[in-house]
Amino acid sequence: MKIGNVELANPVILAPMAGVTDLPFRLLAKEMGCGLVYSEMVSDKGLIYQNCHTLEMLKSHEQERPVAVQIFGSEPDSMAQAAKIVEASGAADILDINMGCPTPKIVKNGEGSALMRQPQLAFEIMAQVVQAVQLPVTVKIRKGWDDRSVNAVQMAQLAEKAGVAAIAVHGRTREQFYTGQADWSIIKEVKAAVGIPVIGNGDIRSPYDARKILTETGCDGIMIGRGSQGNPWIFKQVAHYLASGEILPAPTFADRLEILFRHLDMLIACKGEYIGVREMRKHAAWYTKGLPHSAELRLKFNQAQSKEDFTQILHQMPELAGEGL
Repeated sequence: MKIGNVELANPVILAPMAGVTDLPFRLLAKEMGCGLVYSEMVSDKGLIYQNCHTLEMLKSHEQERPVAVQIFGSEPDSMAQAAKIVEASGAADILDINMGCPTPKIVKNGEGSALMRQPQLAFEIMAQVVQAVQLPVTVKIRKGWDDRSVNAVQMAQLAEKAGVAAIAVHGRTREQFYTGQADWSIIKEVKAAVGIPVIGNGDIRSPYDARKILTETGCDGIMIGRGSQGNPWIFKQVAHYLASGEILPAPTFADRLEILFRHLDMLIACKGEYIGVREMRKHAAWYTKGLPHSAELRLKFNQAQSKEDFTQILHQMPELAGEGL
């Protein structure tokens, strides 16, 4: 699969997720064979005003290449300016525009999926960003705002007209957030309506789901979001299955424990112990979901204040889960 001048090793892509797809998570996904990783969404105004936290989000590493940086905003001029800042930083191989985030604090500012309600403004943003940078530009959208205003096809056609190199479609409306079932038929409609690559997103939680969405929609790539939380192995499993038809074995308890330790160390190295430990809490809960005594483990994780606390809990995990290492 190719996006602009960027060749992907495979069509398996990590979705942008706020509070999740930071540098450590992206590196783990890439290590597991992910073809393209996306950053958390980055504020255009934060970049323009040189906000320290926002600039930290542009941290990248050669081992994660190719990487897409996603920006969000609602003003064409500021989005174009932010795109130039991202390009100048050297952090991105691809620049993505967020038109799918459903959270109220984003939508109330006219950003994210609110742009699905303003196609002309969305077009102006896409066109100005494309003209502002040499990087390939992608856009992530939803099925529509709600079931009464399904306009993903129109948005995709506007994206192609603006010069966007690829479009990712989440098969849910903004009104659905992440509930209900993703409608893959809208992805098929978008694929039939445009000539640029289309990436399908929504309810891909196994290699079988990946094959099914590719077959049913004809999309060029698949984007995995929540299915990768606590499960970076999904990228290796999906890529291997698509290439060979073989299902790799599920990660063992020892595999989970090893990645937990590594993820913790990477977060601390990247963000310091105080922040790293607190951000690891949710990841640890995801990694251990479904294991024996997972509720007890989650309670312990949420009380961890330091790396030492976390390490003690992780060393107790085999005993809690009835596993020997």
